Amino acid sequence: MSRQTILTAIRRGLKRGPLPADQMAMLRGRLTQHPRHLIPARSHLPHPEQVDLFTRNVEKEFGSVAHVPDMNAVPGAVTDYLAAQNLPGSVIMAPHPELQAIPWSVRPLLEIREGRAQGTDAVSVQHGFAGIAETGTLMLPSAPERPVTLNLLAETEIVVLRTSAIVGAYEEAWDRLRTELGAMPRNVMLITGPSRSADIEQTLELGAHGPRRLHIVLVEG
Repeated sequence: MSRQTILTAIRRGLKRGPLPADQMAMLRGRLTQHPRHLIPARSHLPHPEQVDLFTRNVEKEFGSVAHVPDMNAVPGAVTDYLAAQNLPGSVIMAPHPELQAIPWSVRPLLEIREGRAQGTDAVSVQHGFAGIAETGTLMLPSAPERPVTLNLLAETEIVVLRTSAIVGAYEEAWDRLRTELGAMPRNVMLITGPSRSADIEQTLELGAHGPRRLHIVLVEG
């Protein structure tokens, strides 16, 4: 069934015909211009302070952060985190070129498998597209090299994020996505801390709908 067939069926069900020309022009103008909303003053900071704000907000939302000087230090940071959490040294990793270029062989006990996560995977390693300082949120657009399942199925998610990819506000993250990707991907996940819920007797439960742990390896430069 084509997109046009689906939209025509919806209009018929709503007893609506095609949109008038003025409304169509207004909608197309909005999609083209991407009107910006208010940007909180707390995000108007020099970049080093945005990185600090991002780190504090991640930790406030039950996530953890490790700072490393370059990509070569990522295997050590991942191994140290797994050991500290008593987690297995086997991970499922996004097949992203930046992650593939990391010298994982310096930690031979770390087992790396690339691709989509399965329900049996305990730890995933994801490539971070952007970090939003105002709330400590990760922006993770879907792509073949950044599978969505890595954000959902493993109990522990590790995200490798460059500090240069941290912006102050949501609007800036969306601007970066439009500029770098050229079009909206099929899915964009905004993740603030591990999955959690307090629906049952107002008791906070981590890992309710996704990873129980979220660890971010921040790479300088």
